[in-house]
This record gives sequence, C-alpha cells and structure tokens, in this order.
Amino acid sequence: MDRVLEQKKGFRKAFTRKAVPYWLGAFVLIFVVYLIARGNQKTLRIDGKSITVSDVTKGEFKDYIRINGQVQPMVTIQLSPMEGGVVEQILIEEGTTVRQGDPILRLRNDNLDLQILNAEADLAEKENILRNTMISMEQQKLSVRKERLALEMEVQRNRRTYEQYKALYSDKLVSRDEYLKAEEDYNLSLKNYQLTKERERQDSLYRSVEIQQMNESLSNMRMNMSMIRERKNNLTVKAPIDGELGLLDVVLGQNVSAGMKVGQINNLASYKIEAKIDEHYIDRVTAGLSATFERQGETYGAEIRKVYPEVREGKFQADFRFTGAQPDNMRSGQTYYLNLQLGQSEEAVLIPRGAFYQKTGGQWIYVMDASGSKATKRKIKIGRQNPQYFEVLEGLNPGEKVITSGYDTYGDSDVLVF
Repeated sequence: MDRVLEQKKGFRKAFTRKAVPYWLGAFVLIFVVYLIARGNQKTLRIDGKSITVSDVTKGEFKDYIRINGQVQPMVTIQLSPMEGGVVEQILIEEGTTVRQGDPILRLRNDNLDLQILNAEADLAEKENILRNTMISMEQQKLSVRKERLALEMEVQRNRRTYEQYKALYSDKLVSRDEYLKAEEDYNLSLKNYQLTKERERQDSLYRSVEIQQMNESLSNMRMNMSMIRERKNNLTVKAPIDGELGLLDVVLGQNVSAGMKVGQINNLASYKIEAKIDEHYIDRVTAGLSATFERQGETYGAEIRKVYPEVREGKFQADFRFTGAQPDNMRSGQTYYLNLQLGQSEEAVLIPRGAFYQKTGGQWIYVMDASGSKATKRKIKIGRQNPQYFEVLEGLNPGEKVITSGYDTYGDSDVLVF
C-alpha cells in the first residue's frame, strides 16, 4: 500500500535536497562578490608597536634646508718656491702666525751655485776684454793724433816753401819746375792732413759706438749677475702676506721643483663658509640667498656669495660670506650647520619627515583608517621639504594619520593590518 509523503513547507523547505543547488549558487555568488569587493588587494599583518604614526596637519611651511659647511679663509695664497732645490731647513711650523717677508724654509741648489760662479767668471772676462779694448783704442787714438800733428807741421812747412817759391818765381829767381814742385808738395801734404783729420773723426765715432755697445753688454752681464744672485735669495721661501701658515707639506731632504705647491698662507682678515648642497636644489640656490646658524648660543647671519655650477658626487658647492658679526676664535676647517632659506613661508598641508620617503619617493603613503586597526596605500604628491616636514600637494587632508616609519619590510602590500 502506497504511503502519501507530506510535502514540506515554509522554512523547512529550504533544507530539502532540491534546495542544495540554490545553496551552492548563493555561495558562489557571495564568493564572487567578495573577490570584487576585495579588489585583489594584498594584505599584510604587522605589529602595530613597530610603526610610527604621524598626524597630517595644516600649518606654516618654512622653506629652508639644513646644510653643513666648513670655515675657510676668504683669501688663500699658495706658497711655491721660485727656485727648485733640496729642503735644507724648516723655520716655521704649520699654524704659526707670520708677517710678510718672514722666512719659512730654506732650500739648497748646488747647480745654482755653479751657475753663479760661471756667471762671475764670464763677467770678469768680459770686463778684462773691455778694458784691453779701451786701452788699444786709446793707443790708436794717440797714434792718429800724433800722425795728424806731424802732417799739420808738414803742411805748414810746405806752405811756407810754396809761398817762398811763388815769390821767387814771380821775380824770375827760380825755375818753373821748382815752383810747381813746391806747389804740388804743399797740396799733397794738405790733402794728407785732411784725410788724417777725417780718419780721426771716423775713428772717434767708431770708438764711441763700440765702447757704448761694450758698456751695454757689460751692463747686461752685471744685471744678469744680479738676477742670478737674486735667484740665490729665492732659495729662501718667504711669507707673501701677513696671515697664518695653514699648510706646509714638505720634509727635510725633499727635492722640490720651482712652482711646486709646498704650502699656503691664510689671510685671517676675513673668512667664508664652503658648503656642499644636494643637486636636487641646484635650480633654487642662487647668489644672495640668506642663511642663519648658531654658535655658542648666538645666532649669526650669512648669504651666498658664489654658486659653483659643477656637480660632483651628487653635490654642488656654494660659498657663504658673513653678513654681520663673525663668531670669535674661528679656525679653518671648523664645521657650521646652516639653515638656508630658499623661499617665503606659506600655509600648507604638512606631514613630518620619515624613513618612508626612501621607499616611496613621496609618491604614496599608508593612511590609517578611523578605527586605527589597518592602513591603506594611497597615492600622494609631495612638493617642497625642509628638515622637519614634507609639503603635501595632493592626496591627504588635515586630521588624517599616516605611517611615516620605514616601509622596507612591507613589500608591495596594499593594506596593513595591525
């Protein structure tokens, strides 16, 4: 006999065999919705005590950077010997205050001593040659003068004879031949006398020119001798200005060449600060920007006097000069920490500086939710920065909290759960 089955109704109907496919479909639908809502986000569970959470605030952003620089003299003169030689004596040590002309070290140069001896010998030989030449010229001058006097006497005698024969010839007391011969002798002696006078004049001019040339040559040799002796004095290296012997890089017995840098003299009248600045700021750092620094409880001012365009190892150099009083007891090489003002202060959204920037480059950050139980990655845009804060241009609002500690262990996680 067949038994009539009672059909389930209401809530009991949901637990029948026919309802199983519906349960499976609902489960699949819920799982798909979960995946869509989850958005393939990668989640990482971390210890909340290992992070640093900072507030996003709105306040005055002071546009400055903190740099360190070293004190250097405004004027530094290189110390170089004008003559090469072997270091024989060091008279002053580094750090000593010197006056202009103070001897610092002495060199020895045997070749220079030999040159001086040879120059002295050449000078003595030249003087002897000039002396002998002048004696010879004087003797020649006397000889020509003696010859001129003799010819002058001969002219007078021949003229007297000629005048006598002329008078006798007019009285027909001598022959014409004797008269003509007396006339010819007189004319010849007169011409010889004139030639001798001309030769005496020419010899005098020649002697004057030759003596002048020889005197000039002798003067040049004496000048050369003086310069060589002066080179001997140059073996003593002296301070070119008043100042401080900041560096002396030689040792006894060292062979140094002419023009080689052996030290430097620092002018203590004024100082500057040399600073290395990250190349990130090269477009914003210009001459005239002001800076401040603290020293022994006092605040001092400085400004950029020169910016060097060359970048080395990611940094460029700028020189600062003091705009007011200078600190006492400054020494070359001292380090000062300066706050360099790059622009005017402005209202901005701020977050404290942190190690997160090394990982993200300021392009994103983890933002805490309202419950404080998790943080989600969010894109942001960072503008200027100073030693304390980053300026946030986009992506964050005042009052939010962000993680500013390092992100090295988080990988590419989208959500952090504490």
